[in-house]
Amino acid sequence: MADNSQVLPCVLIPVTDRQLLLPNVSIAEIVDYTEPEAAEGGPEWLIGHLNWRGLRLPVISYDAANGGQGARPDGARGRIAVLNTISDSHQAMPFLAMVTQGIPSQTKLAEPQIQQVDGDTGPADLMVVDVDGHTAYIPNLEYLESLAAQSFAA
Repeated sequence: MADNSQVLPCVLIPVTDRQLLLPNVSIAEIVDYTEPEAAEGGPEWLIGHLNWRGLRLPVISYDAANGGQGARPDGARGRIAVLNTISDSHQAMPFLAMVTQGIPSQTKLAEPQIQQVDGDTGPADLMVVDVDGHTAYIPNLEYLESLAAQSFAA
């Protein structure tokens, strides 16, 4: 009997107090952490700007965007995740960047492995899910894009 369930390649991204779960297609690239160009007088969630492939991308602290403290990576394990944008403003802003607190890991998940659960969420969280017995958060990409758009407008 053939298994007709679809498998979705995903990435688990560590931030300060949680793991984020994103489909692979939302990730343009994971790059080594380098100190972003400072954003003088910017909001706490804006760590700075990254020059990436000829583009100047806002680097967002997911933790600060979610109401916590803005965190830079701890040690050599931090990375910057360059995310594809999904909104209508995709042409003007095709990417944004987010700092991680460790090395993201790839996984392949089928629908039965992911269950939505109750949990506290912040503005940057879309929902809380259980992934094979582990809690993960699906980020609210539209909210993160709206923050990135604010950084371009400033």
